[in-house]
Amino acid sequence: MLAWAWAYIFAILAAYYVLRPIRDQMGVAGGIENLPWLFTATLVGMLALNLPFAWLVKRLPRARFVPLTYRFFASHILLFALALYGAPPEWDVWIGRVFFVWLSIFNLFVVSIFWATIVDVFSTEQGKRLFGFIAAGATLGAIAGSSLTAGLARSVPTWGLMLGAVLLLEAAVFSMRGLARHAAGLHRVPAEAEARAAPIGGSVFAGITRTLASPYLLNISLFLLLFAVTSTFLYFEQAGIAKRSFPDRAAQTAFFASVDLAVNVLTLGVQLFLTGRITRAIGVGPTLAILPALSVLGFAALAVSPTIAAIVAFQVLRRAGNFAISRPVREVLFTVVPREDRYKAKSFIDTVVYRLGDQVGAWSFAGIGALGLGATAAAIVAVPLSAAWLVNSLWLGREQARRAQEAEGATPDGHGAGI
Repeated sequence: MLAWAWAYIFAILAAYYVLRPIRDQMGVAGGIENLPWLFTATLVGMLALNLPFAWLVKRLPRARFVPLTYRFFASHILLFALALYGAPPEWDVWIGRVFFVWLSIFNLFVVSIFWATIVDVFSTEQGKRLFGFIAAGATLGAIAGSSLTAGLARSVPTWGLMLGAVLLLEAAVFSMRGLARHAAGLHRVPAEAEARAAPIGGSVFAGITRTLASPYLLNISLFLLLFAVTSTFLYFEQAGIAKRSFPDRAAQTAFFASVDLAVNVLTLGVQLFLTGRITRAIGVGPTLAILPALSVLGFAALAVSPTIAAIVAFQVLRRAGNFAISRPVREVLFTVVPREDRYKAKSFIDTVVYRLGDQVGAWSFAGIGALGLGATAAAIVAVPLSAAWLVNSLWLGREQARRAQEAEGATPDGHGAGI
């Protein structure tokens, strides 16, 4: 089953990382000053898609709504490829802006659905042991995708790279179905397997209402919000450096792909050899606190010396820390909530809340720039935000442990139904 999980996330991340450098280059080409508006459009798009997705979760079994969602996005990639192939050059900027927004939505939805499926299959203890290892499949996919784009960006047209991403998404659908078949065999009680194969039901607004009603889910939202705000600060700095340092679009695309490649090579080593060991040794809360602690130090260093070397080094370390440690451990938080929350509330948090953080970060960065304060001021602001994020991480770790203990005491097999 681990092999199917690896193939599933490998295909998703390979598809995304084929497209990500294209998005980053298009964002630069459309004007860095317009990026806050693109983040606003992304948030609106997230809000618009969450309700129809919740309707699918309510009405259809997992084996149907997951492939439908992936093929919905694949059809859009085909439309973008067709537009880039046939549209006149003067349309490229607007196509790029729409693609920037679309990919920012696509990324969070497809990855969130993957992790919701994984959380639905594995228990808390299995998650602590295996989620980092499973995430290594994501890193291998990201390395493959970014390597492909870095190597072919100067010789293969953009629309050709997009067609490759479509094929990878179809491979993800195939792998998801293989994972679902094997997951059914995990449940010794036939009624449990049948329940997990059935539609989840509930309200289409449950993702919003249940998140707002739960202090635990609200704190997961705060964790993601603070991560997104500080990530956006760093992203804008990287975009500005790329525009100043590289003269043409192909060189910018190759630069972004090379940064992605460095991130993913470092991530893979940590995932394979350290993530599971760290989580079992120090627990969920302290492990979650590693990334905000790194961010406090990193932003403090940027406030003192905002050089290109410092920004790129911090970006690589931070993103690797997120992918290798923070992201898989954050998914463990959802193993102690009910199934409806694993799909609906999780989707709302992973998409809308995350992009709300982008929005806050983008306009805050623009506001700091409008005041003439520059990158140093943004780094100074990010330090206390990262400190608050660290405290939030430790609280979540304690609460997750408490819920896991209660769930273990509630059922003989130790898996529980969530609280």
